[in-house]
Amino acid sequence: MTFAIPELTTVFLLAFARVGTLVMLLPGIGERSIPGRVRLAFALLLTLILLPTARSLLPAASSPSGLVGTLIGEIAVGLVLGLAARAVMAALQTAGTLVAQQLGLSYATTVDPSMGGQEAALSTFLTLLGVTLIFATDVHHIAIAGIADSYRLLPPVGIPAPGDAATLVLGSVGRGFALGAKIAAPFIAFAILFNLGLGILSRLMPQMQVFFIGLPLTILFGMLILVASLGLMMALFLEDLGRFLEGVGAL
Repeated sequence: MTFAIPELTTVFLLAFARVGTLVMLLPGIGERSIPGRVRLAFALLLTLILLPTARSLLPAASSPSGLVGTLIGEIAVGLVLGLAARAVMAALQTAGTLVAQQLGLSYATTVDPSMGGQEAALSTFLTLLGVTLIFATDVHHIAIAGIADSYRLLPPVGIPAPGDAATLVLGSVGRGFALGAKIAAPFIAFAILFNLGLGILSRLMPQMQVFFIGLPLTILFGMLILVASLGLMMALFLEDLGRFLEGVGAL
């Protein structure tokens, strides 16, 4: 029985499997705040642009089983790379949660428009600011270039090796947590020193209600530190995200 799907349609389907999966997960481009139809249209357009590059690398499907195997492999590659980038993007949520805990604002939660679910208000703020800066500083261009380079780094030869995929994803998760801790480091240091001072004050003046004095001061000084260090925090995030997107193949 002859395999009747035209070659160009097969190549487009395989290319769209990887590109579409990546577009739905990459930072900035794949946020839930962007309508699904816009992301789908962008994925189709990007697939058409990358089709000449992908056509020379994609293997010819001689049977339905070969096409299905290659299709699953392309989706798997897109999921691995997209989830790895999303893990680094989650550093802003980690940093926002840590900052909110140190300032006593962890109870102030909102719906996160980028990922859904309840998040600390500071996490939502940092995530939205990060997405805005990704487009403002053209970091999304690096992400698009990374999609094209993924065909050179991970040729479409089937399902990627589970060990390599696990190493990439776990390394990205660790990188995201480390980056979140770096971003929140000034607030962690401030909270330790401030609470230490309050503890000493409560020992020297037991009759003083330290909690009612400390919480407003913690929020006040914490907001001042946030305003003073916000530019540095976001610059650190964008620099690390850009390095990850440029060197994802070396992880």
